[in-house]
Amino acid sequence: MSIEQWDLELQQELQDNILKFWSEHSIDHVNEGFYGAIEQPMKLIPHAHKGLVLNTRILWTFAAAYRALQVPLYLEIADRAYQYLTEYFLDQTYGGFFWMVDYQGRPSNDKKQIYGQAFAIYALSEYYLATKHQAALDLSITTYHLLEKHSYDSVYKGYVEALSRDWKETDHLSLSRKDLNEKKSMNTHLHILEAYTNLYRVWSSPILTTSLTELIQVTMKHIIDSHQACFNLFFDEAWNVKGEHISYGHDIEGSWLLVEAAEVLGDHELLIEVKQTAVAMAAAVLETGVDNDGGIWNEANPNGVTDTNKDWWPQAEAVVGFFNAYQLTGEQKFKQAAWRSWEFIQKYLIDRTYGEWYWGVSSDGTPLPHGPKVSAWKCPYHNSRACLEMLERLKHLTLVDSPQTSH
Repeated sequence: MSIEQWDLELQQELQDNILKFWSEHSIDHVNEGFYGAIEQPMKLIPHAHKGLVLNTRILWTFAAAYRALQVPLYLEIADRAYQYLTEYFLDQTYGGFFWMVDYQGRPSNDKKQIYGQAFAIYALSEYYLATKHQAALDLSITTYHLLEKHSYDSVYKGYVEALSRDWKETDHLSLSRKDLNEKKSMNTHLHILEAYTNLYRVWSSPILTTSLTELIQVTMKHIIDSHQACFNLFFDEAWNVKGEHISYGHDIEGSWLLVEAAEVLGDHELLIEVKQTAVAMAAAVLETGVDNDGGIWNEANPNGVTDTNKDWWPQAEAVVGFFNAYQLTGEQKFKQAAWRSWEFIQKYLIDRTYGEWYWGVSSDGTPLPHGPKVSAWKCPYHNSRACLEMLERLKHLTLVDSPQTSH
């Protein structure tokens, strides 16, 4: 497969399938914003609650797509997402953003889930990059300060999972029903890292420099299991590990997000250390997490694979994560792994009938019957970002023609 052909397939998938689906099917013309749920195959749930993660990821996706492609429709949808976020999700009393609103925009879960606040920072900073809308940047910075004031743990470092609406301690910490109710998690820290990295692109304040540097160091010291080159997932406040699960999708996603963070930060010594760790993590996923068909499994524990399904988002992250490892090392096995991940997506995950991607497939490649097309968690960010990242990386690779160049 030539770079030119891969580039063409990525462009077509991004614009003619993913963004087209969300442009045509997700917009709620009755109650503003975007629908909260569409079940398989295309059953609209018009009164479904609307999640902060869904809305911020739509905002990030269409802002990033507009920044890259300059298609006016993408800006219109980004504007819509920004307006809905600031009108309905933004807590005008205590600051920050509600976790969930009902279909008419009334708060239905008002806790301050830090994962969601991070995605607001991520999306607002991307919207600023696309539009230079100062109010979006100001709100992103304000949200950063709220996290540092209320969620940051000055004793053990890192960030607490969740707080009440008025930023007080809460016992309701878990992100979803499948997560442990612990003080700290890999997942939240990974996406704070992602958010602070994007904010740093437009606001390289000394205090953010300190926050981002420490966050990378905390990830390297406490979250990554150096013996297995994978993430631990849950922790108490003092970073004692809870549970033994391995999430292959998060490992391969985190491998490239860590490199991106260190590159944007510009700390040369830290970048060298991070690159070594990222390659080790990608190699571990390639060795233990990839099936014969090129797809990566969902989860494992020290005894082996525990979830043989292959959800959509780990496959998207695998394309970027493996290609990032190829760019760092020049090793063809990583380039081949990235391409096989893309082939798996093309063969099994893209819904050729209704558009977008299936939630996931079982071990034999059959689409999972109950996975939604749109939900609080089924959003356009993983797959659209994979396409955007790869388009940029392939372009850079073509121009420089060197596997040692990292994006």
